[in-house]
Parts: sequence; structure tokens; C-alpha cells
Amino acid sequence: MARFRAFASDTSEDEDDNRASQPPQKSSASRARSHPASPPPPSHRDEDEDMSDDGSSEMDEKELYAPLALRKQDRNALVEGADGEIYHAHEIDEDGMLAGESSRSSSESPPPKARNGSTSIIPRARQIGLDEHKLHLMQASLFRVPEEAAALRQFNEETPGRFHLAQSLNRKHSRDSEGDGLRIPVQERASFAHDVEAIPFRPSRKYARVDISASAVTGTEGAVVDAGLSLGRSFRVGWGPGGTLVHLGQLCSPSSSSKITANSSVVTKTIVPFTESASDSSNLTSKLLSHHLHNNNISPIVFDGDGIPFANPSPTLSFASFASLFPSTDRSFEALLFRLGHALFDDIDLHLHDTVSVDVRNQVYAIRRKAALSSWLEDAVSPTVDAEVKADLSANPTSTAFRLLTGHQVDKACEVSMDGGNVKLATLISQAGGDEEYLEDMRAQLRIWREQRIDVHIDESMRKVYALLAGVVGVLEGSNGTGIEWCPDISIADRLDWKRVFGLHLWYEQPMDASIADVFDSYDQHWRSAPARVAPPIPWYLEAKSPHPTLPHTWRLTSDANPPDGLYSLMRLYADPACSLSAIFSPFSFGPSPSDFSIPWHLYILLSRCMRIRDFADRDDPGVDRSVSSEGGEEQEDQDVRVEGHSPSADLLASTYALQLEQMDLIQEAVFVLLHLEGSTGREKAIKDLLLRSAPKLDDYVTRGIAGSLRVPLSWINEAKAVFALDCGNIYEAYQLYLQAGLYNAAHELAVLELAPEAVIRDDLELLKTLFERIAGHPVDGWHVRGKAFLDYAEIMTQLPYLRAQVHDPDVVPDGSQAAALEELTNRVPKLIGILPDVLRDRGDPRHSVALSQMIAGLTRELDKVQPLALSSIQLRPVHVSEATKLSHAQSAAYAHFLKTLQAA
Repeated sequence: MARFRAFASDTSEDEDDNRASQPPQKSSASRARSHPASPPPPSHRDEDEDMSDDGSSEMDEKELYAPLALRKQDRNALVEGADGEIYHAHEIDEDGMLAGESSRSSSESPPPKARNGSTSIIPRARQIGLDEHKLHLMQASLFRVPEEAAALRQFNEETPGRFHLAQSLNRKHSRDSEGDGLRIPVQERASFAHDVEAIPFRPSRKYARVDISASAVTGTEGAVVDAGLSLGRSFRVGWGPGGTLVHLGQLCSPSSSSKITANSSVVTKTIVPFTESASDSSNLTSKLLSHHLHNNNISPIVFDGDGIPFANPSPTLSFASFASLFPSTDRSFEALLFRLGHALFDDIDLHLHDTVSVDVRNQVYAIRRKAALSSWLEDAVSPTVDAEVKADLSANPTSTAFRLLTGHQVDKACEVSMDGGNVKLATLISQAGGDEEYLEDMRAQLRIWREQRIDVHIDESMRKVYALLAGVVGVLEGSNGTGIEWCPDISIADRLDWKRVFGLHLWYEQPMDASIADVFDSYDQHWRSAPARVAPPIPWYLEAKSPHPTLPHTWRLTSDANPPDGLYSLMRLYADPACSLSAIFSPFSFGPSPSDFSIPWHLYILLSRCMRIRDFADRDDPGVDRSVSSEGGEEQEDQDVRVEGHSPSADLLASTYALQLEQMDLIQEAVFVLLHLEGSTGREKAIKDLLLRSAPKLDDYVTRGIAGSLRVPLSWINEAKAVFALDCGNIYEAYQLYLQAGLYNAAHELAVLELAPEAVIRDDLELLKTLFERIAGHPVDGWHVRGKAFLDYAEIMTQLPYLRAQVHDPDVVPDGSQAAALEELTNRVPKLIGILPDVLRDRGDPRHSVALSQMIAGLTRELDKVQPLALSSIQLRPVHVSEATKLSHAQSAAYAHFLKTLQAA
């Protein structure tokens, strides 16, 4: 008879055969003690295997539980035998027969046949006549070997129901959602008679518990310098409008310690400055933005395809127009920057005839552009040169001439040399920057001095002047003599700022026909190859005599930060066609604050939006142009007005600059900058958010400027004012502003929840009608079951008494229209009373409860005078109706019912 096993393996039949050859130890031991001389009874499991081989699937029910019961029961337990009688457990064998009968039957039955071959060979192999040895080899090669079968058998015989953790877990904090949680292994049972215990539910844990001794807060429970870390989010720092920072305690870096504890209820509000000098920066910013907005009296504000205003810069804007804002004597960094942009990027009128060839035109253009750069550089370094000359008036004429030559003041250098009696030197200086033959003659003179070891007797300033005239701007080698004939090398660019070193390459080192790109590459290689001798292009605010200058006041640079000067970056942009705006727009290049983006934003507008010279590297190419409509809806035919691909860097730059302007209380200017955002949805949201944050500052002057010059919809401004008024508790003002902004849903919500209950309590029906008549006719959510209910209430309370008096007046001729109107109003009262509890639903507001009770009482009172039985089918809610109202209605209904009964009789 076949034995069934859950999750049977490939060798289940062999395992059953092995088990069949081994009777239970307890039963055999008891039989040995009872009948020591009798042979062992024949095993019925061999017969079961034979029957299983024959394909029989019959199974006796007692085979499932009898052996298991015998193993678990005590030897003196009462069990049922094969004949149906009750015996002790030790008196019968495992087949349910008496021990004596079992021994007699075993002695009469023939002994079992010995099995030939390996026990791992299935019995059917012998019946069909196959070679057992060959079949054993095939079985060993294709299926589990006996060692694996034994291991699997031992695994199956483990105590079932025991909870095991997955051995494959190797992470400290596993998660069930990732499949690495507490995995439950598949449980197996020996037979269907064995019950599998339920697996207890154990929730997974994301974090591991540590002992208090290993905790990071042991011994420092009272250290609350960082209250946000120890007390929660409500104690963390928070940013407010205009760079306002709200915090507890004192702001400090992670490596520093604070002497002020944060374990207090004192809240500190700090304003973090975005620029070093707020007043100067505000004046300059306002001047630049005003020029940007009102250039040539043409407004750059237009409307895109979605009807959202945006700023489209005028193509007439140039560096020259911005440079004209500064006086000619102004040598500030901003003035020099826009003048440099004019020299490098603005259009140049070559005054050439149209018949001139392109090659000649390009050569003339390069010469004119280089001359413009040279003129700008002379003007930029002149204050420094003049200051050094005045600081050392006692210097010899040759040293003064060298200082003048570093600023390309050739005329003054000649005059100084002549005044010093050195006419020959003045003659040579007058030919500075000459042709190649002149340069070669000067180099030959220096070579003769060095070879003949005469340079040791020549003044150092004289050698520097000759080196400049020879085109040597690096190191001038001295003679290799010894003793008194030894002459040291001279660094020509020693103690010169980077602009004058660049000028040495422009005026003396490079030939006349060299391009600006060649000059820039020459200087760039020079300072990178010898940073100790040549000044790098450091920003203007870092130029100092100390070897390790630091930023003034607040901001400090790290030791490995080397921001280039903004003037140098602008030259690089012209010299390198592959350079994008992303590579040069570092705030530290233009000012000492890392959050000052005023100059980078104006440069971006000029170079990218107006002049179309260079752009950010992350701008997409949409492939098609989209027309832009003006305020009246007409399309502009200007080809420059087009929508290009989106640039996240451009939007980030505009948003950051707008935040900086917001901190300086320049709200109109901040809105103007946000109008340059390229996405319609993002532009609208950014401007609305700015107006919401700046609502207290939106006076009439600012409102006219934003709505007039910047063409921002007045509804956006009124919405911001409404939110601010609502925050201040001015409900009616917020309601009016919402109506002016066209936000009827918000106005309707305020009228229903805040204004209407007070109007009902004061019995001001005219105000109630005014509140909702301005909303009627506009699409509003829930109008028919909310706002219209108050209009109906006002109409019923005013019209119903009048119509009742007119219809029931015996001295007046009845009017059919009035009677119909009275009936129509009367029929609306029960429905209105039914929906009022849902309209005034805020039970936490006492105004709602009082107004609801007053409205139901008034409607019930008026209805009882006309048709009291109309409310007979409606159960008035006891919570919303006073006892007086219910009693009055009950009397009116009873009286009307009595009269109706009399009329029927």
C-alpha cells in the first residue's frame, strides 16, 4: 500500500523501502521482552511496497495514525485491537494483534525473501529484467547520490514548525519590501497526519536597538546646542522672506562651539546679507534694471501663447548702453566690466566699402578689436601706474619709465627719460612694440651684455626696460660669471598685477598681427607655468599685498578655491569659442559674496538674449520657433522674438537674483527679473509666490508699477493682498479682494463660512443679498446647495410677508401672479430648511449654530403663518431648533389640522 509524503523527493520510494526494513524500536523492544524466543513478525511494509509497485493506491486509514499513536502512548494505555476489543498497549503489536497470535502467525508463515542487490534500486527494475548494476550507475549519475539523499532525509525529519531565520541575510537592517526581511522557510511534514504549527507574526524592524552604553547621547543628554537635533523639527532653523533666518541659540559651524544654549524659548531672527554693501548694491541694481526696462522707451514685456507676461529683452541693448550709465572717470569694477564688454563684443563700424573682400574685412576687424582692447586696458591700469609713480617720486628716471611702460604710457616714459638726460633710451622707448627687426636688435644687445658679462654693471631698471623693448616678459637671464661678475636673473612681471602682466603680452611680447586669442593664450600659459613669479587673475577684491588675502567681513574662501577675475573670464569667453556661460558665471568672480548674482544675470541677458553671442551649455534645442503675441493679441513679425529651448541654468540664475532683490525690498525689480523665466507655468507660480511673500509691501505705488510697467495681471496682486488680509483677520476686505481678482470660489467660501452667519445673526438681509448677488452668475462649486441657500433665505424672509399680506388682504383684489409667487416661495421653505444644516456645518463655530437656529426659526415662523402643515413630513432636528420654535410649530400645525378637519366635516 502506497505511503504519501508531502514534498516528496526523487528518492522517496527508496527512502520508504529503507524505512520498511526498520521496524519501530519501541514496538520491537516490547515484543522482545514478551516473547524472547519467537521470531520477529513479518513486516507488512514489504507487502505495501509490492502493492505500490503494482500501481495500487488503496490505503488503510489506520496506517496514517496508528504507528504515530503507538509511539506517543504509554505502554499501559488502553488501545483497540484488530478484533475490536480493548487491550493494553504492551499486549498487542503494531498491527493491532495479540502478541501470542502474532508470534504463531509469524512461525507458520514462510520467512521473507532476501533482497538482492543494492537497496537503492527500485523493485520494479528486477521485475522488468534490467541490469541492476547498470541501473545503479545510471541512477547515481542522474539523480542524488546516497549521501545527498541521507542529508535530505535528515532535513525532512527535523522538528517541523520551528521558526528559522533566513541564512542568506547579510544586511543589518533588512526590509520586507525589498525581499530581504524575515524570510519564512518552507515547512515539510512526514505525512498528512502531522499538523503544521502556525508561524508567529514577527514584524520587521527598520532600525536596530542599541544598548544605552553604546548610545551616542550617553553622558550628553543635557547638551542641546542643536535644539533641532534634540527636540524635533519645530525647533529647527527656518527661512523667511528676504533672507530672514529664525533660529534658537546662536548660529555656529559644526566644528565650533556655542556659548549660548539653545534650550530656551527665545527665538532669534537674523537677516543673512546677500551682498556686502546693501545700499550701494541697491542703487547700482536699480540703475541697471531701470536701464534694462526703459531702454529706447520700448517695453520688453509681452505675452506668450499662454497669456502669461514675460520679458523679451530688446536687441538694441549693448554693453555700450550700460557703460554710458557710469561717468568717464569711474574706475569701479562694474564700469570696467561693461567697458570691456563694449571693446570685445559690441559691433564695430569698420567704415569699409561693400566691395572690400572678406579677408581684408576680417583683418581690419581684428586690428580694430585689438586696438579697442588695448585702449581699455590702458585706461584700466592707469590709476595703478599713476599711484606707484606718485608713491616713489625719488626713483631714478629709468625705474619710473619702466613703471610707465607697464601701463603702455609710452609718451610719458619718453618724457621722463629725456628729462633724466637719457636721450638714447627715450629714442628706443618711442619705438616700443616695433617690427621684428627692431625686436631682434634689442635681443642682440641683451645677448651681448650677457655673453660679455657686462649686465652686472647695468642698472636693473635699465635691463627691465630693454627686456620689454625686446619682447621679453618672463625671466631675463643674467650672466653666468662668478664672484663680482655674477648677475642674477630678473623676473620682469615681478610685483605687477595680472592686468598689467596681460598688457605686457599684448603690447610687447606678441607681434602686432597676433589675435586677442593668441595674447590670451600667451598670458594664460605664462601664469600657469610660473604662478610664484606671475600674478594669477585673482578678483579685484582679493588684490592685496599680503600673500594670503582673505575676503572682507562675512564670506571666506576655502584654501583650494581660486576664483578668476570677472574681467579675465570675459576675455576668456571672447578668446575661446567653446567656452559657455556656465564656465565663467561664478559669483566670486564678480564680487565677494557667493549669493550676489546681479552682474552674472545682466551679462547673461546681454550675451545670450540680446546679442546672441554665447549661451548656457544646458539649453535645449526645440527645433521650431513659436510666435509671440503682443498685448492686443497681434503677432509680431520680428524674427528675433522667438521661444528657444529651455535652460535650467538660466531659470536658476533668474530665481536667485530675484531672491536677492527681494531681500533688498526691490519688489518691482524682483518681479521684472522673474518675468525672464522661460516656462509659462513656472513663471506664473514664481511671480505669485513672490507677491504672496511681499503682500505687506504692495502699496498703491508698487501696485501701479507692477500692473502698469510690468503688465502683471491685477488679479495676481489682488489675490496676494487677499491672502494677507485674511491672515490679518480682515475677512470682508479679503472677500472684496477675491472678487476683484476673479476668484469667486474663494470669495464664495469666505461668504458662506465667515460673513453670512454674522449677517444672519444681525438680521441684515440686505447685506446678505449683497454678498451673494455679486457671486451669482459665475461658476462656483456648490453654489445651488450653499450660496444660493442664503439668497433664497433673504428672498423668502423679505417677500413672503409682503405677498401673504397682499394675497390675504380682504380690501385688495387678489392677484394671480402674487398668489403663484406666494405658493412658489412656500414650497421652497421645507427644502431650504432641509439643506441648511449642511450649509452651516461647522459645529465648532458658535456663529454657525446660532445662525442656523435663527434661520430655521424664522423660516418656520413664516411658514406657519401660510401653510403650517407643509412641515409635517419633515422632522425638525432637535439640535438645531429651539423648544419655543418646536412648540409654536406644533400649535400652528394642530390648529391648521383642526380647521382642515372642520372643513372636511
